[in-house]
Amino acid sequence: MSFNCQFTLQLGRFMLDVDLCSSAQVVGLYGASGTGKTSILHAIAGIHTPRSGIISIDDQVWFDAQTRTNLPIQSRRTGLVFQDAQLFPHKSVMDNLLYGYRNITLSEQKFHPDEIVQLLKLEHLTKRMPAKLSGGEKQRVALGRALLYSPRLLLLDEPLSALDGAHKAEILPFFQTVIDSTDIPMLYVSHDKAEIERLTDEIYYL
Repeated sequence: MSFNCQFTLQLGRFMLDVDLCSSAQVVGLYGASGTGKTSILHAIAGIHTPRSGIISIDDQVWFDAQTRTNLPIQSRRTGLVFQDAQLFPHKSVMDNLLYGYRNITLSEQKFHPDEIVQLLKLEHLTKRMPAKLSGGEKQRVALGRALLYSPRLLLLDEPLSALDGAHKAEILPFFQTVIDSTDIPMLYVSHDKAEIERLTDEIYYL
């Protein structure tokens, strides 16, 4: 899969000019806080609307200012993983995992829940509530939920930044396993140089 993101985005008094074209599986966006990394992900996902430009994935145009094309978020089918997991606190781990999975058709499903549970070693956690999980466990559930949505593009927004060194070391291998075991293209945002160099194939510096 290849993606083409050439757009401008107004952020208050700041204009972000993006030219991001790649066919690598895992592309990293690296830079200090406030440089616009998260805003780029939000524009690609459809949360923010660029002032001008185009966003396309393979032959599908998600946004084109000239033709006034702007696919809604649900039609873009991106999987989002944030730094704070954002699990539903009133749902069990399994219900969190199945949230997006239940909203896609059988033909769109790339993974079976049991497969993702095994891949991320969540077997002993499926009945727990999020309040009973560690930070690393929550991120594994958030990653599993995003994968079960069978996204066309996985957007990872500083998914390890809220974890301490021990929990980060615990979960890093799971992210590597996902990269090695799936063909889903990913945009990975981080301000940690060692982390992003380990996990990505191509890095864009902001």
